[in-house]
Amino acid sequence: MTSYGGPSAASSGSRTNGLAIGSLCCGIVGLFVLNIILGPLAIIFGAIAHRQAAVKNGAGMAKAGIILGIVAVVLWLVLLAVAASSGGFSWYVGG
Repeated sequence: MTSYGGPSAASSGSRTNGLAIGSLCCGIVGLFVLNIILGPLAIIFGAIAHRQAAVKNGAGMAKAGIILGIVAVVLWLVLLAVAASSGGFSWYVGG
């Protein structure tokens, strides 16, 4: 069923690759939370989406996801090095 005045947007042929969107989201969120988990996921999803870029749209999002994933992993390594050089983490629970 088409909407009034033209074809519906859902039936259009140009759709963005879901893995590219997932890569970009994992890269953005990975900068702030769960760097070591979401960073590699962003890199993997971005690489797969970049290979599929000839068939589906989203090459730019895939590249951005790969870059953000690399930044997230490097950020995690830097934070790990800072924590190791300062004696590690200590958790104080209670008074």
